[in-house]
Amino acid sequence: MTSGDGSAPALSTLETEASEVLGANGDSVTSEMTGLAETMQSAPWETAKAHTYEPSALLEASPPSSGMAAAPAPAAASATPAPSSKRPVYQPKFTPSDLAAALDVVRQLDPPGVGCRDLRECLLSQLRYHQHQLALHKNSEKNGNGTAQVLEDAVAIVDQHLRALQNKQHKEIAKTISRPVEAVQQALDYIRTLDPRPGLRYNKVQARLIEPDVAFVKHGDEWLVLMNDEDLPQLRLNPAYKRLITREGNDKNTRDYVKERYKSAIQLIKNIEQRKQTITKVCYSIVMRQGDFLEQGIDYLKPMMIKEVAEEIGVHPSTVSRAVANKYVHTPQGVFELRYFFSESVQGPEGGNTSLLILKRRVKKLIDEEDTSRPLTDEQITRILQSQGIQVTRRTVAKYREDMRIPSTHQRRVRK
Repeated sequence: MTSGDGSAPALSTLETEASEVLGANGDSVTSEMTGLAETMQSAPWETAKAHTYEPSALLEASPPSSGMAAAPAPAAASATPAPSSKRPVYQPKFTPSDLAAALDVVRQLDPPGVGCRDLRECLLSQLRYHQHQLALHKNSEKNGNGTAQVLEDAVAIVDQHLRALQNKQHKEIAKTISRPVEAVQQALDYIRTLDPRPGLRYNKVQARLIEPDVAFVKHGDEWLVLMNDEDLPQLRLNPAYKRLITREGNDKNTRDYVKERYKSAIQLIKNIEQRKQTITKVCYSIVMRQGDFLEQGIDYLKPMMIKEVAEEIGVHPSTVSRAVANKYVHTPQGVFELRYFFSESVQGPEGGNTSLLILKRRVKKLIDEEDTSRPLTDEQITRILQSQGIQVTRRTVAKYREDMRIPSTHQRRVRK
């Protein structure tokens, strides 16, 4: 069956019909194609509706085929006014003072701290709310005077010295507000109880449940790769469509159309199986290279590049990249994304086999274990790593520290 100009059905329509070729678990997903002719008659207009962005232009480019009733174009399509060159300008009916008053009302809503423009305003709003609550219940507060002083100090620090507080300049703050360092520390402890994102409690994101696609399991002395595909249906071709190819009553166009879709279905099944085999090969390559990681933990992760694995299994690197995308693996060390195992190595004669992830972990560990009164500089960290056989530069250490959002030496120093 053809359209008025003798052309085959639209390509997008054929692709839409391709999903009907497959059945799941051996069951037919569609009925017998006794109404195939009616389906193909309506397909051109259905394709037009699916791809129509400017109906009037489509009708000009694709006139209705002879022998088929043309569906009426939507009324809005032929009467769409030309877009105006000037957009209407919104004229506010309130003054800046009205807006400020409205914001003050919003800031009185629960939770305290909403409607603020920055962190300073947010923390000040919460502190002043606490001051107001303390004043209302001062008679029942056993240590009301002490708490009031802490709140007063906290307000002064947040209002004028938030940057100095971030840099841990406690002595300078104490000198500026004429309070002892101990009082500044008490105010800091109180500030830490505040919520910098008060609205986030009402916008909690549900924890994502991850079901691993593959598992690394040790059987004796050998590591096995087990695909988690038990819940996936086994695709097979519906034999009803195969019979349509040889049925004498169908015209040539119908048989050619079904034959083309049948070949597409076969290719789809082959592609799925090939992708599965690629994932399996990549996983076995990971197991061979990361045996120490699987046995002893994350500190033994080795550098591994996608290009190396692609050359090993004989495919293009982009094929490996697509195969491992959004795939997770269950290991004795936990559940990891397959991409986690691919990381660069640190350049150098001795550090060439050190994974970038391991280097970052060592930098973080050194900083976590440092004396906060005398924090390590980037140069000191570099020398420590070089003494461990990892050849890195100070600039590299600084870059990785910033990537992990670890403050500088000056910002980490706690003055006692």
